[in-house]
Amino acid sequence: MINRVVKNAEEAVKDITDNMTLLVGGFGLCGIPENCISALVKKGSKNLTCVSNNAGVDDFGLGLLLQSKQIKKMISSYVGENAEFERQMLSGELEVELIPQGTLATRCMAAGYGMPVIYTPAGVGTEVAIGKETRTFTYNGETKEYLMEHAFEADFAIVKAWKGDSAGNLIFRSTARNFNPMMAMAGKITIAEVEELVELGELDPDQIHTPGIYVHRIFQGENYEKRIEQVTVRKK
Repeated sequence: MINRVVKNAEEAVKDITDNMTLLVGGFGLCGIPENCISALVKKGSKNLTCVSNNAGVDDFGLGLLLQSKQIKKMISSYVGENAEFERQMLSGELEVELIPQGTLATRCMAAGYGMPVIYTPAGVGTEVAIGKETRTFTYNGETKEYLMEHAFEADFAIVKAWKGDSAGNLIFRSTARNFNPMMAMAGKITIAEVEELVELGELDPDQIHTPGIYVHRIFQGENYEKRIEQVTVRKK
């Protein structure tokens, strides 16, 4: 019987070492692998390249790895909620690659599909295109320039799901699905932390978002904080 369960986050990330590239699921603070990030802070792996939609906030998510200066490069779409990120970027301590959100998602999917590159019109004629190859294609009767983007090559993907079973099958809840399924497909080794871990056969096959074939390690997380990145309330 397939069993991909490991004891905890510390065991799951034990061989994430210096200079590795990580795909990190989540959107804002929604659906982020909190336990894995905390374990990496304790482990102390340095010079990491992190691919994530965003960089967390100052005291949570990837912001914790930024505080401890364990990240050397961030590849992201949005980073506006993290003052420490801004400070490190402006001081030259942190290398940053900003890419369109759709491009980030599609480069993850390409990695999962085994496609080395994609072509996209997003970013053509902007700073995003500097140093990159472009080609002209005619599609649906329209001829325009497309930018070649490489699929991500990541050592690990770390994702968070609502439920998972011992074989690594995952179900995400609502908007926490976000980047998690495509990143789970793309890592050479994928680690999944889940809110609830069940036995094989307990999940409805029709509800599974990521099949266990993409997941190499799974564990049940704990102490999820359910933070809200920004709270806006109406004055009485």
